[in-house]
Formats: sequence, structure tokens, C-alpha cells
Amino acid sequence: MSEPRIVSPRPNASEQHLEETLRPRRLAEYIGQDRVKESLTIAIRAAQERGEPLDHLLFYGPPGLGKTTLAGIIAAEMGVNLRITSGPAIERPGDLVSILTNLRPGDVLFIDEIHRLNRLVEEVLYPAMEDFAVDLVIGKGPAARSVRLALPPFTLVGATTRLALLTSPLRDRFGATYRLDFYDLPALRAIVERAARILHVPITPDGAAEIARRGRGTPRIAIRLLKRVRDYAQVMSDGTITAELARLALDRMAIDELGLDDVDRLLLRTIVEKFDGGPVGIQTLAAATSEEPDTIESVYEPYLIQLGFLQRTARGRVATRRAYEHLGVPYPAEQAILQVPLQGLNEGDFVEPDA
Repeated sequence: MSEPRIVSPRPNASEQHLEETLRPRRLAEYIGQDRVKESLTIAIRAAQERGEPLDHLLFYGPPGLGKTTLAGIIAAEMGVNLRITSGPAIERPGDLVSILTNLRPGDVLFIDEIHRLNRLVEEVLYPAMEDFAVDLVIGKGPAARSVRLALPPFTLVGATTRLALLTSPLRDRFGATYRLDFYDLPALRAIVERAARILHVPITPDGAAEIARRGRGTPRIAIRLLKRVRDYAQVMSDGTITAELARLALDRMAIDELGLDDVDRLLLRTIVEKFDGGPVGIQTLAAATSEEPDTIESVYEPYLIQLGFLQRTARGRVATRRAYEHLGVPYPAEQAILQVPLQGLNEGDFVEPDA
């Protein structure tokens, strides 16, 4: 399954320029995530009145929900520069030192996938976050000495899709942590309408609602669907996106009314038909679907769990009654005993068998 999915929340290299064009620049333009936006508005105003940089911030949640966009907005609101990098790109401590020493006072450093930082690099980051300094070792052997290099005050904004993989020392050094949730239908429809205006695409309110309904609560996916439907409207109609035209276009792409594609349905059918609804371990499920366990866990599962189609239990993944109904498969009565409540449990609490 190496082909890119239309409904994948991961960014494509070809979309980078378009995303930059469509991203809001100010908090007033940012749609959705009202709780996060309200908190950031207060924090930014307070920092500006004190003449200080913002506290270090950590955003977590599924990909495509606006973590990078919020980092850019924070830099714009504070009137400072934004430096963007990612955890895998910083391979050695010296790479991080080079980035930090080139920051200007108040700058925002955004590290995407921060949970993938090398542990040696992470050690350099601790004094940089706490004391705005880095400790360098000059020389080798008995002549080696440690030198502390002062850094300008800056704001680190970290983003991760896997909060549980962050080490406690790093997580505790952030002044505030925000979870980004999937967007509701009204917010996603407003995002589609805004993107259509910027792209000069005629669209009706019902057409925007139809695209938003299949956008999986994720702006990046909804905008990608808008682009595909725009092409269909241009070739097959007069260019205006209506609800009927959006339905026809998305049905041809095998994206159903809930935004599920062939891969999602394959995942659910594998659990339901090959493993009698579960429970099935993540490793076994990955082998049965020819997918990587991490991809299933971080890309496919969050939305299926959000819909109530899938449960993570201590014994493995279990398909719910709603998943059976969506697939049109009769729900076996014995499966009801496996639908256990998950209150108080986190992703990291599960140790799942392979069989």
C-alpha cells in the first residue's frame, strides 16, 4: 500500500506551496480549536505587554490539524522570525547548537516530530530551554573543558503526533501543552469555504458541507478533497461545486459519506472477517494488511476510534457494533462482551499480543 492516499493526513511534497498560500497568518483568521486559540490569545498578549518571549509550547494530536500553522501564527503575532526544523533532521548535537546560536531575540523555533529527537540532541536542548544557554565541551581528554554559551531568549514550539513517546524531562520543560482535536463539521465547512475563496473556486454552502463531511475532521484532507472536486467540476460541469457534484466526485474516488477510503475499510474488514471482530494485536493486524504498525497506530486508527468504529483493549483491537453496521455485516452477539470501557487508559498502557 505504498500509493499515497487522498485522505492521508500526512503532507505531500507537491502540496507545500499550496499549504503556505492557504494557511491563516493571524489568530483572527484561524478557524476552529477555540479553546487553544483563546488560551494562546491571552498568552501572546501578556507576553507582549511584558516585553518577553512566550513560554515554550507543545502541540500534540493527529497530523494535519494545524500544528505548523499555529507556530507560524505565534511568530507573526509576536512580530518575530520563525525557524522550522524537525526531530529527524537534527542528527547531532552540533546541528542543534548551530540552529540555536543563529536565533535572534524572541524568535520562534518550531521542531516538528519532536518525539523523534536523538537523546544526545535532547540533552543539549534542556539548558537551552531552561537557561537560554548551551554547554560545549572544548578539547579532549584531560585538557577538555566545558564552556557555557549564552543564547538569546527564544520560544520553542514542539509538535508531536505521539505524546507518549516524549521523555518526561523534555515534556516537563514546556510551559504549556495543547491538544489539537479533530474539527467539527461547521469549522471544517468554514475552512473549505475560505480555501475556495482563495483558490477562486465557485462553491455552494451545501457543496462545502459535503466536502467537509468527508474531510475526516482534518483541514489538510478537506482542502485536498476540495482540489480534487474542483478538477471534477471543471471537466464534468460548469466549474461550480454543488452538493450533488461533490457527492458524485467523491464517490468516484471511493471516499464514502464518513470520509473512509479503501484502506480504512480494508482495515475494518480484516478485523471483522479474518479475526472475527477481534481482539487482534497490532503486529498481526499490520502483517495481515501489509502496513507498518506505526502507520496503523498513528494514521489510520485515530479517526476510526473517533468515529467509534474501533476500540483499543488490553488484548488488542476490537471492531465495534458501529463498524459492523457501516460495513453491512451482521453483528455477532458474543462480540458485545469485548466492548470494554476505556476510561483512564492511554495508548501507552496497552501491551498487545501478536496472535
